Amino acid sequence: TLLGNGSVDTDYVIFEERLPRLLTALAAGAAFGASGALFQSLTRNPLGSPDIIGFTAGASTGALAAFLLVGTTLQFVATGAIIGGLASAVVVYGLAYRRGTTSYRLVLIGVAVQLLLLSTNTFLLMRADVLDAQSASWWLVGSLNGRDYGYAAIAGAAVVLLLPIALLLHRRCLMLELGDTSARTLGVPVERSRLAVATVGVGLAAGATASVGPIAFVALAAPQLARRLTTATGPGVLPAALMGALLLSVSDLIAQHGLGKDQAPVGVVSSCLGGAYLIWMLSRTRQGG
Repeated sequence: TLLGNGSVDTDYVIFEERLPRLLTALAAGAAFGASGALFQSLTRNPLGSPDIIGFTAGASTGALAAFLLVGTTLQFVATGAIIGGLASAVVVYGLAYRRGTTSYRLVLIGVAVQLLLLSTNTFLLMRADVLDAQSASWWLVGSLNGRDYGYAAIAGAAVVLLLPIALLLHRRCLMLELGDTSARTLGVPVERSRLAVATVGVGLAAGATASVGPIAFVALAAPQLARRLTTATGPGVLPAALMGALLLSVSDLIAQHGLGKDQAPVGVVSSCLGGAYLIWMLSRTRQGG
């Protein structure tokens, strides 16, 4: 098929079903991984990923509102996800700001905002039509089923546009990891740098969420696994992006072929892996402490 010798049916399966699904997984996984690296560096906390501190939930709420209230087309859902992600970032950052933003306050307020947004999602589902609620619930779990090139293009655009900016912010992330006082001493505009990092991270998370839904685990685990494999200092945005692409692709492979004849949403697999990873990480922290 790849050499042009396949049948029409085989070509359709490869180029219209398998390939767009794979491209969507790679692009969304890379976006989640890079976003997680930025936020973990920003908060100086391995739990400071966008799916923990509310930004992915904000994108989910925006996409869900568009899905249920406006229309189910890709353009509406993607726009809603981007608006929701940016709005949640503004709320979290605004509430956390008090003569500057501390990482501790950012994480705590982000978790609180996430809980409010998850409650909002539940309310929207309860008020929706049964069929719409069923479709939206499947999307909220996180799925790659039925993804075409349009979904891959959204996550791919986020990666192409924002990943280079994230790489340019590497030095500022390194300085921010030293602490606000040290960063200011080195001439880094702390609040502007923090806002720039957060904006890029939210854009990456929103683009990925618009494509595949609020898939858990990838943004949390990819930066930490990449850092352990590369022993690199700083956020390690590029290794985290590559690891995120690998993790989401492997999770989707397990969801398709590893759970019996019925396919499961990839979000179910990633959540199971994420729970196991979180337990392992906390046990290592306890042993180290």
